[in-house]
Formats: sequence, structure tokens, C-alpha cells
Amino acid sequence: MSITINNTARPLSYLTTALCAAGLIALTPAIATAEAVAPVETIIVIGQKDGLRTIPGSGATIEQADLVRARVLSVNEALRQVPGVFARDEEGMGLRPNIGIRGLSPTRSSKVLLLEDGLPLSFAPYGDNATYYHPPIRRYSRIEILKGASQIRFGPNTVGGVINYVTPPAPDAFEGQATWAAGSDGYLEADLNLGGPIAGMRALVHANATQSDGARDNQSLKINDLYLKLEKSLGEHHELTLRVSRYGEDSQVTYSGLTQAEYLANRRQNPFVNDGFKAVRVGSSLLWAWEINDTTTLKTSASYSWFNRDWWRQSSNSAQRPNDFSDPACASMANLLTTCGNEGRLREYHTYGLESRLSHSSEMGAVKFESEYGIRYSDERQNRLQINSDTPTGRTPGISVNAGVRENNLRYLQAWSGFATTKASIGAWTISPGVRYEHIDFQRVNRLNPASPVRGEDQIQEWIPGLGVSYKINPRFAAYVGVHKGFSPPRVEDAINNTTGSSINLGSETSTNWEAGLRGDLTKGVAVDLTWFRMDFDNQIVPSSVAGGAGATLTSAG
Repeated sequence: MSITINNTARPLSYLTTALCAAGLIALTPAIATAEAVAPVETIIVIGQKDGLRTIPGSGATIEQADLVRARVLSVNEALRQVPGVFARDEEGMGLRPNIGIRGLSPTRSSKVLLLEDGLPLSFAPYGDNATYYHPPIRRYSRIEILKGASQIRFGPNTVGGVINYVTPPAPDAFEGQATWAAGSDGYLEADLNLGGPIAGMRALVHANATQSDGARDNQSLKINDLYLKLEKSLGEHHELTLRVSRYGEDSQVTYSGLTQAEYLANRRQNPFVNDGFKAVRVGSSLLWAWEINDTTTLKTSASYSWFNRDWWRQSSNSAQRPNDFSDPACASMANLLTTCGNEGRLREYHTYGLESRLSHSSEMGAVKFESEYGIRYSDERQNRLQINSDTPTGRTPGISVNAGVRENNLRYLQAWSGFATTKASIGAWTISPGVRYEHIDFQRVNRLNPASPVRGEDQIQEWIPGLGVSYKINPRFAAYVGVHKGFSPPRVEDAINNTTGSSINLGSETSTNWEAGLRGDLTKGVAVDLTWFRMDFDNQIVPSSVAGGAGATLTSAG
């Protein structure tokens, strides 16, 4: 047993060590390989890379071999391998990725549906689909991306695309891998994968601890991630999979950038030395897979997650502290570290989900059918506070001009959804029609005045059809066309007026998405995938003023 330490300017990830053996204790062969086949208990989006050939629409997979070859450090670096996917860095570590697909805004990944093993990864995919945390890339063995009509199998967001992160299966025999890495800017990382049989089950444990001083001054980062998967076979036709995870972050990060003058003076400075972000996310899911017969499988999952986020900062935009001239203590940047207070944006989310999917294959003459039907219930509960303090390091409500409790909101959302899709194959042709239905109930309670809280409700219903067609030109090439309805519901806070409780009548953001493409293998090791796409928005939700900015009112632009 040996340990090799590699201290480089670019720290190595867990996947990199498969090639470089940096800080590696090789207990047994790697837990997951690029050839690993998804077991029956996994909710599959695409499957292995060969599965792309049968999808009547655009999509992509990033296999473990691709991640190793690219030496990715974060999810942003991994996703940049896929054309049409833009991942914008925020703090340099991929902790809060901003992912956009096909030119849509990447801010907080709000136009993308993020999944883990086919289940929602976001803390509130309906009511507040923003990404304020992200597990480390080392947790995953494969990434799947859908950009065409096939994404209506999932929801609620179908405008941009679906990204599914796939965890490796629990191994049948004991395997393990430990990695240590170090780099510049105080970067340290320890990563551990262990798996094998235990108490009649198969288990997989992944643990990761990462810290860094950051690429800017006063921007330290520290995360701890723990993931556990237990798989249990109940006879030949039943599988249970339990997943439990805990993600924690304690970082000194700010919401503010630099002015041009500040950047020219020191591009790595961060004057907001007292800003801080803490987050904890606990997730769990139980999946029961029942192989009814050789052609029919039922998968039912129950999931719950709790997410708590406290972000204390002195400014979210240029009009707020410390440039708030209505408050003498915050009249200029000169007061930043002395008299100007801060703002605590405190969030808590509880998210529940229950879902069943039935897949069935059949034949009728020369036509082969692969059908899938699903129904899901989602329940999201948000508790949101904004507390303004009197000092740069305060953590309690203050008494100065703009201090005190500024927001106290409860937000609820219940959603029912269902879908039906089928893939009919005859000869070289594959036709895949499908439809999805979403029913969403919003509720909002403004408790800023406890004596007379303001309550409001709203409701949205939407049918989401889609159609994809592919033609296998020869064993190496296939062409495809598709059209589907894009759908993205408004956030609870955007659907209901906070002051009056009345509906803002935003409706859903909808579009008609078209695409046509060609993919195949030019030669061994060289693949091509060309896609034309068009999005016609029927109702796009945008800021009502041209200036926009933080706090801008939203409206339906049509």
C-alpha cells in the first residue's frame, strides 16, 4: 500500500486519479467503470452512449472515461464538453453552477431541470428552481443531457433541457478508492469511495471534503459531502434502493463583484470581508423496482429533502448597502467595515415527492413499441426571512434606519403531474409521441405583520405535448426531427403579490421548441452531431422594466 502526493497548481479530482494515481490508495479496482450497466433500480434518462442512437431527438452523455480524459475539477468543466450547454463559473469551484442550454439564461440554472438518478436534485424544482448548492462531481460516474422532445418524461421545466447525474451502482464485491489532492490557493481535497456486500445488501459510500482559500481575497470555501446507497434484492423481481446524502458548506463568499476601478486596482480583491454563506442539504429517497414480467417494469419512489441556507451579505446590487444614502451609516464604501450593517437572506425548504413509472415493451406485427407512463405528486414548503443588522458582522435584527426584519414569508406549493410516451419502431423509422400534464397550486403568506398576515393563492394547469421522429440512414448515421412544448412555471414569489395576496396572472413560461439534426460516427473515434433548433416563446416571463435588475417586477412578455 502506498500513497503518492501530488501538489500542483491545478488540483486533481477523484476521476483524474484513475489515470495519474495522485494520492491514491488502490484497495481494489475502481467502483464504477464506463462500461457499467444501469441496474433495474435506476430511473434511466438515456442509458449508455449507444442509447443515443434510438432517441428521436438531441441528447448527449458524458461517460466516466470522458471525465477522466478531461481531468475535470467541477461540474462546470464537465458540462462544457457538450455543445449547446453553457456553464458559467461563480466562485470557481462549481458549488453554485449557472447552467444554460441553447442560449437561455444560465443564472442559477433556473431554466434547466437537474436530476440525480432520475429524481429532482433541486431543493424546490417547482416553486424556486435556483441552484445554490451542488454535490461534487466525484459523486457521479456519468452525466446525461436531454435537449429535445424526450424531456417531457420529466418536469416541470422542459424549456431548456434536462441534466441527469448518475451515481455508480453498489458493487457485489468489496471495492474502494481513496484520493488526496492539494493545489494552489490553499486547495485541499480528500475523497473516499467504498462499496460491497453488507448484511444481505449491497452498499456504496462516498465521502468528500474540500477546502480552498479561493481565487479572490477573503473568499475561503469549505464543503463536506456524504452519500450512502443501499441496494437490496427481494427475490428475482423486486429491488429496493435507499439513498441518503448530506451536503454542508461554510464559505466566505460575497454576492457582489468589482467596479472597473476596483478591478484595475486589484482584480482579486474582495472588499466585502464579512459576507458569509452557510448551507446544509439532507436528501433521501427510497425506490422500489418491480419487474412484473419480461416486458413490464414498475418503479415507485418516495423522496424528501431539507435545505437550509443562510447568506449574510452587505450588498446584493449597487443600490443597496453600503451605497444606501437613506442610511447615514451606509453612505459610502468608507463605512463598509465600520458602521454599515448587513442583510441576512435566510431560507429553509422542505420538499416531498412520490412518483411511479410503468414501462412496457410490446410488438404488433413489424412494429415494436416501448412505452412509459408516470404520475408524480410534489409538495414544497419554503420559510424565507430577511434580517438586516446594524453592524458588518451582526446576525440579529437591528434598529437603524433600514434594519430589522424585512421579510417573513411562508410559501407552499403542491403539484400533480403525469405523462405518457411511446416509441414505435418499424424498419429504419422511430416515432415517439408523448404528452405531459402539470397541475400546480401556489400559496403565499406574508407574516411581516403577525397581527394581520397577508394570504394569497394561485393555480396553473398545462398540457405539454411532444413528438420526435428519427430515421436510421445506415448503421453509422441517423437523422432526427422533433417538436415539443416548453414549460417553466413561475416561482411562488412571482405568482402572488406579497402586499395584497392577489394573483399577478403571470401564467407559465411556454414555448414551442423545434429541432432537426444528424448524428453518427465518421470513423472510429470520431463522432458528429449537428443540430438546428428554434424556440418560439408564446409567453416569456421577463422584468417589467427595461433596466430590470434585482427586485424588478416580472411580467408576461407574450
